[in-house]
Amino acid sequence: MVCLGNICRSPLAEGILAEKCKHLPIIVDSAGTSAYHIGHAPDIRSQNIASINHITIGDQRARELTSTDLETFDLIYVMDSSNLTNTLKLAKNKEDKKKVHLILNASNPGQNQNVPDPYYGGDQGFKNIFDMLNDACEAIRIQLEKEFNV
Repeated sequence: MVCLGNICRSPLAEGILAEKCKHLPIIVDSAGTSAYHIGHAPDIRSQNIASINHITIGDQRARELTSTDLETFDLIYVMDSSNLTNTLKLAKNKEDKKKVHLILNASNPGQNQNVPDPYYGGDQGFKNIFDMLNDACEAIRIQLEKEFNV
């Protein structure tokens, strides 16, 4: 899961998908395309909306996305077109590029919608992105269960 600073959207996406897929043999992680918040916990507003939905993300720490992540992970979900561009710049080959997807295409195929950055907004923005990410992660869970024959 990838966003800009790895403190708002991608930690939520990581927490949501990890919770939905805890019965599957997968690793869910998140990172940011910038180094602005390395080592910081998720934004308190992200932690709060996660907690309201019975998900704990406070132990996560922001880190910067690396080209090694594209080698390590089978799927990379990005929150918006800017992070898509920045993530694709780290790809070393076509296989790496094929792994990178806009997350909302999971729930709204082909629409190429962005998850808005709620950082400068209020609590409602965090609720809105939680709902978007929850829908996308549900679609991802269904797809992963098919792949794992669960």
